[in-house]
Amino acid sequence: MFQNRSHTPSRWRLWMFIPLALLTSASVAYNRSNNDSQESELKSNLKIDNAKSRKIISKSISEMVTKNVFPTEISFGDKETKNKQLYKVNYTLQNDLQNHAEGLLKKYKPDYAAIVMMDAKTGEIIAMSSYEKGNPEAENLAVKATYPAASIFKVITASTAVDKAGISPEHRIAFNGGNYTLYKKNVLSDRINRWTRFISLKDAFARSINTAFGRLSLEFLEPQDLSEYAHRFYFNQEIPSDFNVETSTAIIPTEKGFDLTKVASGYNRFNTLSPVHGAMIAAAIVNEGQIPSPYLVKNIKNEQDETIYTGETLSNNQVITADSATKVKEMMEQTVLSGTSKKTFKHLVRDRKFKEIEMGGKTGHFSGTNPKGRTDWFVGYASDEESRIAIATITINIK
Repeated sequence: MFQNRSHTPSRWRLWMFIPLALLTSASVAYNRSNNDSQESELKSNLKIDNAKSRKIISKSISEMVTKNVFPTEISFGDKETKNKQLYKVNYTLQNDLQNHAEGLLKKYKPDYAAIVMMDAKTGEIIAMSSYEKGNPEAENLAVKATYPAASIFKVITASTAVDKAGISPEHRIAFNGGNYTLYKKNVLSDRINRWTRFISLKDAFARSINTAFGRLSLEFLEPQDLSEYAHRFYFNQEIPSDFNVETSTAIIPTEKGFDLTKVASGYNRFNTLSPVHGAMIAAAIVNEGQIPSPYLVKNIKNEQDETIYTGETLSNNQVITADSATKVKEMMEQTVLSGTSKKTFKHLVRDRKFKEIEMGGKTGHFSGTNPKGRTDWFVGYASDEESRIAIATITINIK
């Protein structure tokens, strides 16, 4: 996959920005030092496939990445270290995808927005773009986790249901009330009356029916199970990357009740998510239940143009079984076929050029406070026989 990064990627990867476009419309001096011992120590620390190397690199690039800058030269060590060497950094970002993402955000001008694209097999970040209207010097919104996870958390709930409780995507859920509201009197009642509706888990996911997911959590899930799977998907823990990503938060109640239904359905603003993390969640589903650890640095070279570090994939954690991932993927595919993303994807779904491409996703909407405004999410994937790409996009528009 991506054997030659100087080549233009397959057209479908660029076309995957079309639904993203529709979503966004809605809503330094060089001081040489011949310090061989320093480089020898550096080489010994920057070991391939070692989480420690990512932490070392993160200390050198995270401050700039947080400012939405990708430095091409870095040094290692404390600020007080004298005669530090400079090293050239090459990134995993693909120029055409990166430029296209930046162009989309500038074209549609949401108040705030971010796009992340990731190789779902390896964890390579192939596009990361951030935008704030009227502020070209704004920080990188893609690495922040101050946004409500909203209905994206339904991916975690669905994963828990199929992987832990053995629930089928075709399982029928009885519920009362509206599709997108969540009232205590409806979700806590198990009474069947003439207004009761029945819906499959797959369709409840695709259409993002809050009360149905609330009933699912009360009938089949334990709070500790949802907490366990949230942790498996990297909520409430550091993401082992070579750049700093804020920790996403999942506050799970310890007892069943209305608070659990709000968490399970994503109907709260207290559980948060970063766009990088959102792409990871989508990647886990399309990657047969294995969640990749994201990375930005392709390689690092010294002034003699010798490669002293090559970024490679860390061992991906198996968060759910491959069979369970297939079932959740079925739900995400239903989202683009008949659910909340149907209008966005209808042209792609009907286009014969994309008949071999599997696509799926999940939308989410909620009012957030940092930044303040309506938060709109899409996380999803596209895959063919060779490639698996995960996507996360967020827009925030001030009310």
